Order: sequence, then structure tokens, then C-alpha cells
Amino acid sequence: MKKRSEIEEKYKWDLTKFCKNDEDFYQKLEKLSSRISEFKKYENKLIDEKILFECLEKETEFENQIGILNLYAFLRLSEDNDDKTANEMSQKAEYVVSNFEKTTSFINAEIAEFSDKKLKNLISDAKFCNYDRYFEAVLKNKPHILSKKEELLLSKIYACNGNCENVFEKFMYVDLKLDDVLDGKGKKHKLNNFNYSLYLQSKDRVLRKNASKEYGEKLSKVKNTVGENYINSVKEDCVFAKIRNFDGALSRALFEEEVDKEIYYCLIKKVRDNVDILKKYLDVKSKKLGLKKLAGYDLHVSCVNKPKSKFTFEEAIDIIKKATAVLGEQYTNLIDRAVKERWIDVYANENKYDGAFSDSIYGATPVVLTNFVGDYESVYTIAHELGHAIHSYFSDENQPIQKSQYTIFVAEVASTTNEMLLNHYFINNSKTDKEKAFFVEHFLKDVYAAIFMQTLFAEFEEFSHSEYEKEKPLTMVKLCDKYSELYKFYYGNKVENTSKMRNGWISIPHFYSSFYVYKYATGLICAINISNHLLEDNSFAKQYIKFLSSGCSKDPISLLKIAGCDLTKEKTFDDSFAVCRDYIKKWEKLI
Repeated sequence: MKKRSEIEEKYKWDLTKFCKNDEDFYQKLEKLSSRISEFKKYENKLIDEKILFECLEKETEFENQIGILNLYAFLRLSEDNDDKTANEMSQKAEYVVSNFEKTTSFINAEIAEFSDKKLKNLISDAKFCNYDRYFEAVLKNKPHILSKKEELLLSKIYACNGNCENVFEKFMYVDLKLDDVLDGKGKKHKLNNFNYSLYLQSKDRVLRKNASKEYGEKLSKVKNTVGENYINSVKEDCVFAKIRNFDGALSRALFEEEVDKEIYYCLIKKVRDNVDILKKYLDVKSKKLGLKKLAGYDLHVSCVNKPKSKFTFEEAIDIIKKATAVLGEQYTNLIDRAVKERWIDVYANENKYDGAFSDSIYGATPVVLTNFVGDYESVYTIAHELGHAIHSYFSDENQPIQKSQYTIFVAEVASTTNEMLLNHYFINNSKTDKEKAFFVEHFLKDVYAAIFMQTLFAEFEEFSHSEYEKEKPLTMVKLCDKYSELYKFYYGNKVENTSKMRNGWISIPHFYSSFYVYKYATGLICAINISNHLLEDNSFAKQYIKFLSSGCSKDPISLLKIAGCDLTKEKTFDDSFAVCRDYIKKWEKLI
């Protein structure tokens, strides 16, 4: 694998929009750190609206400036997780963020002491128009905001929170060393976190099996350590939820996203009601692959040969522009800007973050990290992450800073809508039925991974948290038993009973961001609906761009209604699953 210095500059993101260099980072960080004490002059004075406004404006400015530096450090670390300078910068940025949060912890606490009448007056006050959503949140959040002393104490404790995720990432991306594996011809292949998923898509079943075995055996040797790390993460989630007067970690997570529990449970219900789609998909797959029963390492391989295409990064971008042309010229021009202005970090290098993400901060164009290898999946990944990036761009351009940061709940909608449009483009431009079958299957694989598997994960993490909250022992055996139980419900008898059915949960990184995974499922369900609207109605693009431009100006459920998706109604779920059933029928005929 190449060293970072060997990658061409045009394929590396440009971080100078955040800081000119590492020296600039330290200078800015020191300057900001020295000014944090300025907030002390506002304490116990926020009842005065003039002082309140000044304090909120300064807090917004500081939060953004510190956010820029924190993001710069994070991105530098993502380039090379073993870089000592990047690790040091990340820790120093975290320290300043922690100090800022401790120093300003009185703000929420003081404002929460305002009477409901005063908060309602502030919400309707034109001077505070950019803060109306903030005051609405304070009013709603009153039962969960503690006294100033307690908030200060919590802010200090939060500085140590999240260590479980850090431990997991260091192990998975730095310390986990995998041995070479053999393919069906006896040829050795290097195995690492970057190519593991590629091997599971290989047509060579021996390679798939050996890669899965090696990965599983290495994780199995440390399963108790990694598992205990997750259990501690669950405990943290539950304890902090109780401290803030929530009845549980799920309630806290949904409250912060402004999502009702009914939607969470409706998702689980509708997915379980339609689990026959997954079983039909697996049944067709096993027959096509000529297997009596699928193994876990067979789930990611395509039943038909992948079209013989290898894309350059530039070719991938051109395809994505064509696929998203339905969104308008403004949208595709932003894709050009993303390339020209180097928003994207394209290729893998030693110790680079394994996977892909997009991140942004108000006042600077977004960034995207990928590990492009030139296959179809790489094209889908870029389309997905550009969906996030352009969503951020539109929100920043059309909303004040206070309302620009949309919630994760709607974030996955923008990214997966891009994937749906790209998949539609590939299907429509297929030259043969076999090629078309590949892309129809790609859609079904997305449904399998994002709707069925993520809902399985959602059920698992709800169980793990609720067990601890019920003061029941949370053990490896209990978690493995539950994972196995869920696996059997979702997969039925279509997949062999292997250790993955019991231990697979220990390698899921998103479990360290509790109650995140279900949003992949709701995101794809909405994206299926939205992409159909976009393809059927030329005028719908304006409505969709309005959604992308709305930031957090409304709660996420209301924002999705702008995009034609009402998750309070089962029909939205039913419409998406109807599309899935149609795709299954198409796929069965094509292969």
C-alpha cells in the first residue's frame, strides 16, 4: 500500500481552508484557548436580553472556530491514524473543546431557569430569530438540563467519555494484523481492513472463506476484550441518560434527534412484517450460486458476473454527474467544484481511516474521505458521500449558522438518494440482461444491508441497553445468545449456523454511536420514495433541493415531509417495500 507522500496532490483533500498548516493550527488553537475565559463575564447575567444576545453570538462564533480546528485535527488523524503529530493535535483540540464546554456550561443551565413565558417571548422576538429553534429546544429540554454546578461537573466527565470508541478504533485500524490468505488456486493474498470487504465479494469461494476465517479467528481471540469494551460503552450510554432524567438511552438518543419512539418501533415492526423479502432474496441467491445453504461469507458476492469495467476517479465523477442530472445544473456544478477545489481525499494510504465519510463545518466547503479502488462500489461510495457533502453545502448556504447543522436522521436520506439515482442510471444504461441483473441485485443488496441488517443491529443494541437499564447482568454469553436469536429470525434457515451468528456484533463500529444504525434503514426507505418521485416528476427536484437547503430549521420529520416522505404513516414504509418486491421479481427473471 502506498505511503501518503506517494499520492498525487490533486487526489488529496485541501485542508488549508481550515488551517494553512499544522503550525497555523497550533497558533489558532492557543489564541482561542486563551480567550475562553472571556465567557465568565456573562455568568449570572443572562436574564438581561442584551447580554444574552451578545453571549450567544460569541458562543456561536467560538464554537465554530474551535470546531474548525477540531475538524482539522480529526482530518489529519484520518489521513494516518499512526501519525504522532496528528494524534497530538487531536488530543490538544479535544482538550480545548472540553475547556470551552466546561466554561460555557452555565449558559444552558441559566437559560433553562428562565420562565416558560420568557422563553416563548424570546422565540417570537425578531432579534433572536436565529435562535428560535435553540430556545424551543431549551423549553422542551428543561427536564433534562441540570443545575449549573451539575452541568459543569458533567462537562468535565464528558471529556473522558467516548474512550470505548477510541479503543475500538485503535485496535481495528492500527493493532489488528491479519495473515495472508490463499485463494482457490493456492495464491497468497494480503489481508487487511481495506481489502477484507473486497475479498468477500470475490467469485473465488475459497478466498472468501479463508478471508472470513482469518478475520473471524483473529477477532475471536480478543472477543472478550472487545466485547467488554462494548459493554462499558453501553453502561456509559445508560448512565448519562439517567443523569439527564431520561428513562433510558434510547429515549435520550431519539429525543436529541426529535424523533418519536413510535417511528423507531414502526420501523422494526414493518421490517419484521416484510422479512420474507430478505428470505426470498437469500433463497434466490443460494439457488443461483448452486449452494444448498449460504455461508456468511457468501452474502456479499454477486450472483452474476460484475460488468467488466474499471473506472478512473474522473470517469466515476462523470457518471455521478449524469446520474444526478435530474437534480439540476446547480447540483452537478457542485460536483465539479468538489473535484476542482479538492474536497475529496480519494485513495487509500498506509494507516488511513478504513471506509468513507463526509464532514463539514460552517464557513468552509465540505470534505469527503474515500478509499477509491476503481470498481463499481467505489463509484457508489463517492456518490453517497457527495450526497452528504452537497447537503451540507446547501444547508450552509441557505441557513444561518445556528440552523445549518441537520441531524443524522435526515443525513442518510441525502446520501442514499444519490445511490438510488446512480443505480437507476446503471440499470437504464445496461447493455445486456446480465448487466442489468447485476444492478438490480445491487439495489437488493443495499436493501439487505441498510434496511434488514441495520434493523437487526438496532434491535440488538436496544436489547443490550435495556438489559443494563433493567439491572440485569450484561454478559458476553447473553449478548451472543441475543445476536444469534436475531440472526435466526432474520435469516431463517437460509444461512449456515456459524460463529458469526453469535460473535458478529463485536466488529460493528457503529455500536459505539448508540442508536445510529436504525437511521440507515429509515434513510434508505425515504431515499427509495424520493428517488422515485424525482424520476417520475421533473418538477420535484425543486422540492428536494428545498429539503437539502433546510438544515435544522424544522424537526427532521417535518423536513422529510418537504421531500415527500411522511414517516408517521405506514404507507411510506409499505411503498418502499412494494418497490423491493418488484425488484425481487425483476431479478429472478433476469438471472
